[in-house]
Amino acid sequence: MAELIPFEEVAHLFEEFEHTAWRLETQRGYASDRLSPSWGRFQRGEAFSYNSDNPWHTSVRRQTEQGKRFERVRLVDDPPTEGQRFLLASGLGNVEAGEDIRNMYRAEAHRLGLPDYDFWLFDSRIVMKFVIDDRDETLGVYVLEDAETVVQACQARDRAWHYAIATTEFQAQVPSTV
Repeated sequence: MAELIPFEEVAHLFEEFEHTAWRLETQRGYASDRLSPSWGRFQRGEAFSYNSDNPWHTSVRRQTEQGKRFERVRLVDDPPTEGQRFLLASGLGNVEAGEDIRNMYRAEAHRLGLPDYDFWLFDSRIVMKFVIDDRDETLGVYVLEDAETVVQACQARDRAWHYAIATTEFQAQVPSTV
């Protein structure tokens, strides 16, 4: 097994990929979200949109303008947890920046046999698998390039993407998100 490394050590992959960066998000909430200034905005019911001061938004916009794709599928419980409602609301800024974010109910993900862990898949050849503890904190990631892991991630991506629903359409099904 690969070595568990801090996420920050591989953040360069978000700039260096050539074509696609795809993520599966499986958690019911993330500690980093609850610690962010945006959490308070969410709690107050404020709207989220593209923010040119947000480094993620700026990077996504710059790279999507170059033809790269950022995509993700988020699993959502029914009813959504507070953390999932936060992601539905705050994700609108990511979508405006150029990310294609789709959502899927967790029951559908189970039916499709999707993994129960978060990962990024870069250019269908590098998998960044997250290790997250029971307090929703990221402990680190594994960077994996072996054929079996990559093929499994590609298959999960294809199954998830086919059935997932665009964020704005999904929000219409969950009107209490914003």
